[in-house]
Amino acid sequence: MFGPEELSALYLSAKVGLFATLVCLPFAIALAWYLARYEFRLKFMVEALLQLPMVLPPVVLGYLLLILFGQQGLIGQYLHILGLELAFNWKGAVLASMVVAFPLMVQPIRLSFQLMNRQLEHIAGTLGATPVQVFYSISLPLALPGMIIGSILCFSRSLGEFGATITFVGNIPGETRTVPIAIYSFLQQPNGEEMALRLVMLSLVLAFSALIANYFILQKYQKKLEG
Repeated sequence: MFGPEELSALYLSAKVGLFATLVCLPFAIALAWYLARYEFRLKFMVEALLQLPMVLPPVVLGYLLLILFGQQGLIGQYLHILGLELAFNWKGAVLASMVVAFPLMVQPIRLSFQLMNRQLEHIAGTLGATPVQVFYSISLPLALPGMIIGSILCFSRSLGEFGATITFVGNIPGETRTVPIAIYSFLQQPNGEEMALRLVMLSLVLAFSALIANYFILQKYQKKLEG
């Protein structure tokens, strides 16, 4: 069904989405736990910064990434000395996807931490478990539904990322041309509508499947809480 260009875009999108999800997960767990458990003076600023990628135009995010992580960027110039290039390669596409999708991963994990039964943690503490042991043996397993939902949302959003990615890493076949960028490219070339349509249909199926999976996970978790 798919030609070489389409398969290349599919493979690259899956790789970018997978890496973005895996790298985001530990940071999302740490931030979600901290926001769920602690009140501090500038918490509203942290939450505003967390949600900022959701309201900023993706092109703005891509431009900011270029300023920060481009070869001559504020951070990128030092990464360049170390031999790490982010702009105009697939690693930069991972970074762009992480920035855009990170808020979607944090929120369900934070909700899981907020809704869990805190008495279980207190009981484990009174039985001699250290805070680290309580976190890994009690808190983290109870937050698993949120982590699964957050990972699905992050991966799905990474598959659909366009604006920040094309601004930061460009449209390079086999290197940065993910599915959304491939759809855009096919629509700009003669007789490319059929290839674009196939990728559009596949994107719809993947997005709908992710939403259905989230629904059933939430339903199962709610029944467990009610039981």
